[in-house]
Amino acid sequence: MSVSPIIVSGLSFVWPDDVPVFQNLTFSVEAERVGLVAPNGAGKSTLLRLVAGVLTPSAGSVTVEGVLGYLPQDLPLTAGRSVADVLGIAEVIAALDAIESGDTDERHFAAIGDDWDVEDRARAELERLGLGGVSLRDPLDRLSGGQIVSLGLAALLLRRPDVLLLDEPTNNLDLAARRKLYDLLEGWRGCVLVVSHDRELLDRVDRIAELSGGEVRFYGGNYTAYEEAVANEREAAERNLRNAEQELKREKREMQQARERAERRAGNAARNLKDAGLPKLFAGNMKRSAEKAAGSAQTMHASRVGDAQERADEAARAVRSDQSIALELPGTRVPAGRTLFVGEDLRKRLGDTDLFAGGVDFAIRGPERVALSGANGAGKSTLLRLVHGDLEPDSGTVRRADGRVAYLSQRLDLLDDDRTIAENFAAAAPSLTDAQRLNVLARFLFRGQRIHLPVRVLSGGERLRATLACVLYAEPAPHLLLLDEPTNNLDLVSVGQLENALDAYEGAFVVISHDERFLDRIKVTRRLTLAGGRLTSVENLAP
Repeated sequence: MSVSPIIVSGLSFVWPDDVPVFQNLTFSVEAERVGLVAPNGAGKSTLLRLVAGVLTPSAGSVTVEGVLGYLPQDLPLTAGRSVADVLGIAEVIAALDAIESGDTDERHFAAIGDDWDVEDRARAELERLGLGGVSLRDPLDRLSGGQIVSLGLAALLLRRPDVLLLDEPTNNLDLAARRKLYDLLEGWRGCVLVVSHDRELLDRVDRIAELSGGEVRFYGGNYTAYEEAVANEREAAERNLRNAEQELKREKREMQQARERAERRAGNAARNLKDAGLPKLFAGNMKRSAEKAAGSAQTMHASRVGDAQERADEAARAVRSDQSIALELPGTRVPAGRTLFVGEDLRKRLGDTDLFAGGVDFAIRGPERVALSGANGAGKSTLLRLVHGDLEPDSGTVRRADGRVAYLSQRLDLLDDDRTIAENFAAAAPSLTDAQRLNVLARFLFRGQRIHLPVRVLSGGERLRATLACVLYAEPAPHLLLLDEPTNNLDLVSVGQLENALDAYEGAFVVISHDERFLDRIKVTRRLTLAGGRLTSVENLAP
């Protein structure tokens, strides 16, 4: 009988400030591809770090069989390091270079050991992940963020791992690099446990592990199958809740009717005894017997109501909370013929790089939904900043229509971190009444005392919702939204909420994203790609 590559037994973890993350987790992962999903803050990355041995459990144990490869969300990179340093082969490469130049010192042979083909293997892994043009001797500062992520993965693959732990591996990857990663996972025959909000990636796994309420539940199939299973669970749970609530109402009604019948019988019996002229002792016994029977009946009904209440409470707990947001944003409407932005022959140089050497022409008209793609470093974020106006072109002409343009950067840094959600929203929408503000914030799932939370303590998903509330209900409302990789670092629930908000938005937007599922769901009408300093149309899509 083979041993599971990952075995987690009775695992508990508590941070030094006594905040518990989870308690008594027990599960195993076979030689399969498993996607780990959960809301932000539930402990996905913490769980991966525990399995990787980076953190020590407060209780319980983690066993990993075979060679482990762990790709964290934030790679620990040191300035001045080379590609070979990250791959862990710098000493071997240096020894090979020395021997090739004629130095036959025994130390070089000892450093190489049996790794005479390490350079060929390293180049093969780099090529496999789309880094064929990267030299082993290149410094890291020549690489983009996405290339560094791919390099970190290549470093793991060189170790020939049996178990891969990947934490948001598609963050910062362009579409070409994502496809390389997808191909890698589809052909992987070992054990993979991956945390990701990338639904295209999660549709390539064998099982989904859901971390929720301090428990791990497994669902067979990919993410699409998981969504269907969760929807079926929610439907069944809501049906059970409706039935339990109806049963509770029926039991309460029957208890009330029984009480009223008992009271009527008691009144009738008293009158009948008085009219019959029976002895007081006999009449008293009959009265006490009737009261006892009524009390027993009432106790029975009360017990049945209590049982029904417990079933209703249990059914309510089984219903997953609906985290979707429903909005109406007529103030953002843009007429079809209105030109919002025109840039002609735009050129911009950043450092030593001419991003738009050939000149870029870009126009936004009416409520169109534009997706902007391109390789990392092509200048997509720079183009968005030129449209917004916080960056000016070196040459070319720009015309902007009157109206507000809102720019959501990857950092979601529009809000004042030292003010509360309510204070930020009041500043954005000063003409709304307090009641109207409460109603709007409730639509973004901020209710009760949560509106008084300082922005600096919010999770990524909460910060997104607070930012969207302040942007979409701002005065004046924005007629053009610019979004730079908005789904990066968001959990899947938050991505869905962003999709809800953009579905309700009636203005124009330009979005940079490599998440194809997200682009499909926000109903993009035009796709552009930026490559070689030129902006070209990929395809025109029907609205």
